[in-house]
Amino acid sequence: MNGMAFNGFQSIKFLLEVNFYISVIVLIAGGILSVSGSYSFFEFNEDLYGALDNNLRMIMVYLAMTEGVILVYCFFRKNFQVMIPVGFFLILMIGSMEFYGEINSIEIDDNFPLFFFYTGISHVLFGVMASIEKNNDNQRNEKTSKLP
Repeated sequence: MNGMAFNGFQSIKFLLEVNFYISVIVLIAGGILSVSGSYSFFEFNEDLYGALDNNLRMIMVYLAMTEGVILVYCFFRKNFQVMIPVGFFLILMIGSMEFYGEINSIEIDDNFPLFFFYTGISHVLFGVMASIEKNNDNQRNEKTSKLP
């Protein structure tokens, strides 16, 4: 890889990494702040009652906790490729939220699809970048091991 391509890859890697960590912060903050009514990123329908009252809020809290656990796992294992399926599941949450609202006859905040799309795409791109980087490292190691 020549110097200009390497610098371009490093710049893209840096931007994807910064964007990924911002999306993690947004995801965790969005989940935790869902518990508070006044600081939440989302509007929760006031027509919710009974068992539905806090379902969406708790889903978001569980999502924030899960994200934290997955991130810790990735740091310990030094394997960020797992972020690819995590990102796909976040994108699938768009449909899940729509389905949840349809089944329960409640309106879901329009910010949810954008939230899940941004965090999901950020996770997928970061995982793909980590995969490419790992493959490049493996190829370099194979080349150096073949040298006399």
